[in-house]
Amino acid sequence: MANTTRNKPGVERITTETNPLDNLQVTYEKNKSRINTGLFVVLAVILGFFAYRQFVVQPKQNKANNAISFAQTFFQADSLNKALNGDGQHDGFLRIIKKYDGTKAANLANYYAGICYLQMNDAQNAIKYLKEFDAEGTNVQYAANGALGDAYMESGNVKEGIEHYNKAAGNKDDNLLTPLYLYRAGLAYEMNNQPDKAKDAYKRIRDEYPQSQQARDMDKHLARLGVID
Repeated sequence: MANTTRNKPGVERITTETNPLDNLQVTYEKNKSRINTGLFVVLAVILGFFAYRQFVVQPKQNKANNAISFAQTFFQADSLNKALNGDGQHDGFLRIIKKYDGTKAANLANYYAGICYLQMNDAQNAIKYLKEFDAEGTNVQYAANGALGDAYMESGNVKEGIEHYNKAAGNKDDNLLTPLYLYRAGLAYEMNNQPDKAKDAYKRIRDEYPQSQQARDMDKHLARLGVID
């Protein structure tokens, strides 16, 4: 639609009223190739993600779960070398870590490998694999930190041993692991010439976990450090 307006005598100016929807349509027509391409790319990414999970990730997870079951059987039978390296027919934890990288089974294999090396008195490799294990937000993290504490103590690093023993004793509701690692922390504090911190650890065991196995000897340890009450 056109309107005629006059600005000066004898001069006419013609203006055109435009509909915003018409402008949007024109813009789309000019750019629809680029817009549609963008939509197709986003759609392809979404479909690709689900296809990757369904056809790549999940089968890989399933294979990894199956593989680690054999390694766990070797571990439970105390065949540590086979648990780590396999038996020629089934993969061990070390191969699973590399072959199925990114899966939950590969992550768990790091924990098992660390424990195997710890039992084989190889503290450095125990530390290496236990540090790779991600158990954040699960109860396994306490046991993993306890194992790391043992490995650091074996390597002569008492400071790191104490730090990880304290992390391992972080679950106040665990009546089994917490007093165990408080006790080990207390012994490590004594080794590190920190008797006051050792007393605190022993007192916690005595007062907070009186039914634990470690609590039976706490009065003796505290008396040895001069605490009699």
